[in-house]
Amino acid sequence: MAERSPLLRVGLEEPEPLRLSTFVGVVVPTLLSMGSVVLLLRLGFVIGQSGLYETLGMLVVAYAIISMTVLSVCAISTNGALDAGGVYYMISRALGPEFGGAIGIMFFMANVCGSGLYVLALVEAIVDDFGIPPGQSMGTAVQALPRSYWYEFLYGTILLLFCLLVCLVGTSVYSKATFLIFLIVVVVLGSIFISFFAMKKKAVSLIIAEDNTTRLLNGSFTGFKFSTLENNLKPDYTVDYTTGKMVTFSTVFAVMFNGCTGIMAGSNMSGDLKNPSYSIPRGTISAVIFTYVVYNLLSFLTSCTCDRTLLQNDYGFLRDINIWHPFVTIGIYSSTLSAAMSNLIGASRILYALAKDDLFGKFLVPAKKTSHGRNPWAAVVISWFVVQLVLFSGKLNTIATIVTIFFLLVYATVNLACLALEWASAPNFRPAFRYFTWYTCVLGIVGCGLMMFFINPVYATASIAFLLVLLLALHYTSPSSSWGYISQALIFHQVRKYLLLLDVRKDHVKFWRPQMLLMVSNPRTCMRLISFVNDLKKSGLFVLGHVEVEDLDVLPSDPLQMQYNSWLQLVDVLNVKAFVNLTLSDSVRHGVQQLLLISGLGGMRPNTIVLGFYDSRVPLDCVGEDLTFINSESQRFLSNDRIPQFSFPPVRRGASPKRLSPREYVSIISDAIKMLKNVVLARYFSDFNKTQVFRHSGKGVYIDVWPANLMYPDSTSLVDICSLFLLQMASVLTTVRSWKRAKLRVFLCMKVDGRLEGQEAKLKRLLQDLRIKAAIHTVMWDSVVALLGHKQIPTGTAVEEAPPNSINNSNQISEEYLRAVNQMILHQNLAYTPAVRFLYLPRPPANQGLYINYLRRLNVMTSGLGPTLLIHGMSAVTSTEL
Repeated sequence: MAERSPLLRVGLEEPEPLRLSTFVGVVVPTLLSMGSVVLLLRLGFVIGQSGLYETLGMLVVAYAIISMTVLSVCAISTNGALDAGGVYYMISRALGPEFGGAIGIMFFMANVCGSGLYVLALVEAIVDDFGIPPGQSMGTAVQALPRSYWYEFLYGTILLLFCLLVCLVGTSVYSKATFLIFLIVVVVLGSIFISFFAMKKKAVSLIIAEDNTTRLLNGSFTGFKFSTLENNLKPDYTVDYTTGKMVTFSTVFAVMFNGCTGIMAGSNMSGDLKNPSYSIPRGTISAVIFTYVVYNLLSFLTSCTCDRTLLQNDYGFLRDINIWHPFVTIGIYSSTLSAAMSNLIGASRILYALAKDDLFGKFLVPAKKTSHGRNPWAAVVISWFVVQLVLFSGKLNTIATIVTIFFLLVYATVNLACLALEWASAPNFRPAFRYFTWYTCVLGIVGCGLMMFFINPVYATASIAFLLVLLLALHYTSPSSSWGYISQALIFHQVRKYLLLLDVRKDHVKFWRPQMLLMVSNPRTCMRLISFVNDLKKSGLFVLGHVEVEDLDVLPSDPLQMQYNSWLQLVDVLNVKAFVNLTLSDSVRHGVQQLLLISGLGGMRPNTIVLGFYDSRVPLDCVGEDLTFINSESQRFLSNDRIPQFSFPPVRRGASPKRLSPREYVSIISDAIKMLKNVVLARYFSDFNKTQVFRHSGKGVYIDVWPANLMYPDSTSLVDICSLFLLQMASVLTTVRSWKRAKLRVFLCMKVDGRLEGQEAKLKRLLQDLRIKAAIHTVMWDSVVALLGHKQIPTGTAVEEAPPNSINNSNQISEEYLRAVNQMILHQNLAYTPAVRFLYLPRPPANQGLYINYLRRLNVMTSGLGPTLLIHGMSAVTSTEL
């Protein structure tokens, strides 16, 4: 036995050899599907109603649309291996499961409706030949079939049952049957061309049924006459004698276009071809060229030899003018039967492929069943049942429009798939077939779209709406796949292009937005803060940063790679719009410096760093509790109410030492300020529960803003850049949808001897200029300021540096003063505790020996305040310009 290839040795199953060649598997079914109805059964209807000019024009338009689609099909089919499902397989693997599944259903419906259409066409032909005219009794043995809606439904059911039996046997019998039918149709076609030249002038008697009465008409085959051609050049729309309805251009085009929709018949057999990538392009293009030439020749010859009466009132005129009448009858029966089988087997292959991909869960599980010869018999039976339902529609022309709309929508999607692959510029999209460009795809999409709405706007709108419903349903219910998503490639391509256009030199304050870098030590302890910062960033950039203190030189691999998927899963579960940026460093401080320097890309870089507050609180693992209320959208990620298994390290215990020292923590703040980054310190957000805040808010939710530097109170200016940054961030929070109910309260600290009215009016005018809606509350803090400097500085203690414009510049800030500030803030609840407070964060001292003292004072000033943000702004972020 020959040795297996390396790929097969690692566990891949060796595929069963496929059987069908290019001619039998692609050319024959495509020719039969494209030529059956119009060529042998509806050519007279098209020319008789539209005339030669419009018929040739419709052929040009139809084949232009078809040609664009064929180019796209050929390109996709030569870009890799194909499996069962034909065009569905191509589209799903190109556009992803949502679009692929939705279009797969639409294409399945197009095929089953097409199969029903061809069965009805065959029934119509049989009844015309052997049916009893209405109002007459059974006259001859030939006219032995009763004619009524239910009788015709019975005939269609019998014919469809025959198609089912052939398809159940398998592709081998189907391919042999189609090849035999192809030979018959070729002979019939040859006899038709010969008949135009061999037949002499002939009168054809026509019996037309109208309202249970009949009338006699005489049509004629005139032979080649210029007068006949002249009379057949222009359109002459009349009542369709088979339906009793007035014919329009859109009706004729819908019927004629069905003769061109068979281009997918060969593609649907991709799973049964020896070499699909070779066979589909060559077979499909050959069939399209052949049918286009034949249609034009037949249209011209018919217009030259048959008068208008014959064409409009005898859709089987080719039989009446043939050298041997049964030739055309046999051709019509065999070709329409073949087209019905082709659509039925194509629908079953699409359904089988959809079932294998598990896009619809258990709903399509029965369609997976196959026979020992790999024939999906269950999918064939289901498809047959759906076609049986289609037969209730009755007449051929009734569903021709629907079938045309479905096929046009599928063709538009094929072009869209090829266009998306071309525009994505993915290196792995390199089809062997290169005779296409992006504008051929666009022309195909536009042509299909325009024709859909031209034929029937109502059906077109309904089909597109149905497609969108399927897309949404699959987006939320389909499992993730390994096919790849074209949307990701397109997004990458566009984002890269627009990031290059995002020029940091063109930044302007009036278009400023918060771009946040949130440093996370362990996500298990700060999910609520992550959710809050997601609100605070509004429409700006949000990056979750994490530093792992390790030395890569002594590690076998990067430990962050194993955590990255958990971080991404966390982003999904919390439903936050954030990027994840992890780094490895010898210290937390150096890691934060790295992230501040490298996070983001181009003009999208963080301008604000958010840190949790450094205190002695013992962190708690609140994953399970937090996920139950942070975001209702997160519930769809939780299966059976079980918490996802994140690979984050366990939470630090109270006795365990911190990875970050107080001095290093303040150094990070100082580093960020040196890099001109805004700094936000978040305290007590492990206690923040937005759901409870808004649920028990009473008369409202409040956001308190203290724009003054309470640690170093300044009497010379009302606000500065940092104060304006506080106001801006608080205002941004109120614009978030979930915070729309929140109200701003700005607290103005004043001394009794100050100019109260002037300062309050100035602040009110500032808020009006900045378009910030807030209530101003004046706080008298003489007693608090009086505590400045009450505590003497011990000998040998370094004096903390204060801003040069602060009062009591030489005095030491006492803890008694800071506790008084803390109590002043707590006593301003005004009957309603604020949801969050915004406080002024003073700049760290230049002397590093005072870092611990600085952090201790922040701790005293904010102790027990609840969710609080200490903010230090470094750049102008407000604007009064448009």
